[in-house]
Amino acid sequence: MKYFLDSTHSRFRVAAGSLIIAAAMIAPQAMAHSVADRVKDLESQLQAIQNQLNQVKSESAQEAQKVQRIEETVTEKVQRIEETVTENRQSFASGTGQAQNKNHRIFFRGGWARANEQHNGVSIASRVAPVGAQQQGDRDAWYIGAGIDFSLTNDVWGLMPRTEVLAEVMFEYKNFSTGVAGGALANEPTQLAGGALNPRGVTVSQFTLTAAPKIKFMEGSKFRPWIIPAGLAIHVISPPSESITVLDPGVMFGGGVEYNLWKDIYIGADARYHLTVGTTDGAKIDGMTAGGYLSMGF
Repeated sequence: MKYFLDSTHSRFRVAAGSLIIAAAMIAPQAMAHSVADRVKDLESQLQAIQNQLNQVKSESAQEAQKVQRIEETVTEKVQRIEETVTENRQSFASGTGQAQNKNHRIFFRGGWARANEQHNGVSIASRVAPVGAQQQGDRDAWYIGAGIDFSLTNDVWGLMPRTEVLAEVMFEYKNFSTGVAGGALANEPTQLAGGALNPRGVTVSQFTLTAAPKIKFMEGSKFRPWIIPAGLAIHVISPPSESITVLDPGVMFGGGVEYNLWKDIYIGADARYHLTVGTTDGAKIDGMTAGGYLSMGF
């Protein structure tokens, strides 16, 4: 019995020792696994923090680039505005600023005119009804007129710098004579019905409407010459021709100079020549005009 108890105690001691040794061997390994897991967790957290920091840095860099681009754009626009302001100041200082901004013109003309031939007509000198006073109008006349210039380009559409092209529309009235003794149809009563010589006074005049291109040189200068190479002219004659015709088309040529007097006010001088084909039923109305004009920009 004693032997059995001693043997049991010995086995128990051996088993207990084995358990103690096993626990001693397992505990460090468990601790080692726990520390490794914690290190991995910390590394994962550090990596996540690092990724967040990198993302914040990237977003900050993008925002900084956006701010830089905005600053560059604003700076460029400010420079353009300053350059424009400087150019406008220089233009106004040289007296050409408003002229550049207001290239259209309205003008008023007046002066002297001369016809190549004296004017016949149905109610004055007439080969159709050679009865009565048979007087003609003078060759010399005075004229008044007005017109508008519309600016089309200031460099001939890129072909010639400082050369402006305008479209001119103009009308003028010429008075050759007043009180010309009338012929058979301007006699009271008419001599065609047997009346005595009692002529009425007849006004010999002419109305002209033109449309033409005008080429004006030296853009930006106060003194500017110009030419009209050719333009359309429609003439209305009074009294009518011997065949009762009043309209006569033709071609107009012209040239002149103008000077910027003050702000948008200009003065100038011009000469024009009107050419028609043949005669209008006995009335030849070719001739020229020369005079001055006053114009205003708008």
